[in-house]
Amino acid sequence: QLQLVESGGGLVQPGGSLRLSCAASGFTSGYYAIGWFRQAPGKEREGVSCISSSGTRTDLADSVKGRFTISRDNAKNTVYLQMDSLKPEDTAVYYCAAYRVPYFSTYCRLSISPSWDSWGQGTQVTVSS
Repeated sequence: QLQLVESGGGLVQPGGSLRLSCAASGFTSGYYAIGWFRQAPGKEREGVSCISSSGTRTDLADSVKGRFTISRDNAKNTVYLQMDSLKPEDTAVYYCAAYRVPYFSTYCRLSISPSWDSWGQGTQVTVSS
């Protein structure tokens, strides 16, 4: 079982930046696509970004394109979400999730379904002046 731990959240002013980290432990010898999701109060969880197991394919939700960047360091079993030009509407709990794939691939998706194999506990991001 793969365990995921998010970190890097906090309070930031509009226009500021944060870098979230998603550190994996446990059964890390497999291949995993990683997704970042967020959930604001009273709203459904939505996909923000994803990166394939190979790292060669990424995707971003339209609402964050041009502002967020996803990357991964497989040697450190860590995926990063760099968030720039933050807006109040980016306020949410951010979660990372892992989906096991059989080999290095370009598989990457922003959808909640089909279900992801592992989820982290989430990290709060608050954008406010």
